[in-house]
Amino acid sequence: MDLRQMEYLVALSEEQQFTRAAALCGVSQSGLSASIRSLEEEFGTSLFTRTTRRVTATDAGRALLPFAREMLSQAAAARDAIVNATHDLSGRLRVGAEQCLGVIDVPPVLERFHRRYPQVDIHFVQAGSHELATMVRNGDLDVAFVATTEHLATMSAVELGRRPLVLLVPESDPLASAGRIDWSELRDREFVDFRESWGVRTLTEAAFAAHGVTRRVSCTVDDVHTLLDLVHRGLGVALVPQHIAWKPQAEGLVTLQLPANETPVWVVSAIASTAAEPAASRLLEILNLDAAECGLACADADAIELTSEAPAVPATA
Repeated sequence: MDLRQMEYLVALSEEQQFTRAAALCGVSQSGLSASIRSLEEEFGTSLFTRTTRRVTATDAGRALLPFAREMLSQAAAARDAIVNATHDLSGRLRVGAEQCLGVIDVPPVLERFHRRYPQVDIHFVQAGSHELATMVRNGDLDVAFVATTEHLATMSAVELGRRPLVLLVPESDPLASAGRIDWSELRDREFVDFRESWGVRTLTEAAFAAHGVTRRVSCTVDDVHTLLDLVHRGLGVALVPQHIAWKPQAEGLVTLQLPANETPVWVVSAIASTAAEPAASRLLEILNLDAAECGLACADADAIELTSEAPAVPATA
């Protein structure tokens, strides 16, 4: 039993498919399968039930999973301990973030980290959540602030906050006076939306598919303010995380609620590879502490506040 096998176990448990789990771990499907079989032979029991559609953990696999996660976490902690024992934290920290995450203001967080660890060289990029997750997985970034929960099984993650999705329409729209609407009322409407690399686009597409509602995306953007401007000009309506409706640039637009029990939740997290630079775990420690103090890590979607703004993660030292 080794760390690599534990990484494979976690990935396969989350993805429930050998092909995707292998891609996440950067190994061939046959290599991952052989490693899991070797682990099963070592324990003398099946860890997964395999069907043509998916792979699910057995009772034994589920029992092993928390220990696998702990082993990966301890390995990362051991790397940090060695750094701490030998010299002050230095090196580099490669960070990425999606634009306008709302629940956290990334530049002040980086400023705080820089004050605490001035010898670490910080590099920052901005991109869509799916692109950022791929960069973390491929070793091109150490930490990313993303708005997706998909395919993060092999990464460390700190949940920072959640928002419901709401619909923004101009005041002249026929739905503007509705207050609350149903998914069926959006059938065949023109939409402004973000590129496919943005986490909210995936949520939106999945929600429309789940409700059997077709729509037309007439404008695709890579900037929140451009999206709001296009909605203002009547070029489409937009389904967005609630905090975007609170922006000054959204003033004059009408915010409509969708059924709470039928609307997906937009989740923001900081993610890092278990093999990331030591500085990455220090940044996650800061975020973990702030999340614990402010109560931002909400595991229950029913606890989401639909009408008032939740606090952002504080950026003070």
